[in-house]
Amino acid sequence: MALAIFDLDNTLIAGDSDHAWGEYLVEQGIVDEKIYKDSNDKFLKDYQNGNLNIEEYLAFALQPLAKHPIKDLHNWRQDFFERKIQPLILPKALELIAHHRTQGDFLLIITATNRFVTELIAQALEVDHLIATEPEQNEQGYTGRVSGTPSYKEGKIVRLNEWLSEQEYDMEGAYFYSDSHNDLPLLKLVEYPIAIDPDDTLRKYCETHHWPIRSLRI
Repeated sequence: MALAIFDLDNTLIAGDSDHAWGEYLVEQGIVDEKIYKDSNDKFLKDYQNGNLNIEEYLAFALQPLAKHPIKDLHNWRQDFFERKIQPLILPKALELIAHHRTQGDFLLIITATNRFVTELIAQALEVDHLIATEPEQNEQGYTGRVSGTPSYKEGKIVRLNEWLSEQEYDMEGAYFYSDSHNDLPLLKLVEYPIAIDPDDTLRKYCETHHWPIRSLRI
């Protein structure tokens, strides 16, 4: 049994769930449009350019969770998933997941997007486990801070190794599918790195190093 590891945003779904959640908050009037939208767009561009300050971004992205009751947040998340995320789930992504499931592989999503946003998506995709950035919680609810290491860039390797230390699995024969050059640290680590609809930087790296490139959108 090998690990089949998947990035989520723009890999298994045709969009960025973190950014889409921010857009949803603006559309529903949950956050101030003038303040929130510009920052949400800027952080996405920083991510795409590879210069995102993850601490600054998470302080921004997790703040709405700290300002509202859990019940309201969960109701909004369910509506967000049904309206914004379900249409983005790629049929070919489901086929790829099913292929690895048939092979007996362990299905693992590892994403920089926080667990609150991605939990329902991972459940819908029926993967075995989700590693995501963890929003801190206490008795009152979300604090707006991060618990542990964000699963971003090299942080994905840190979080994966933490998980592996408590499991019977190892990295022998592991696959990793991603669209983003931000995932190069983990892509370089696995035996089978596969780019899915890659950004320009990752595509060039793949062409130079003869890594396979696939599309789940065509």
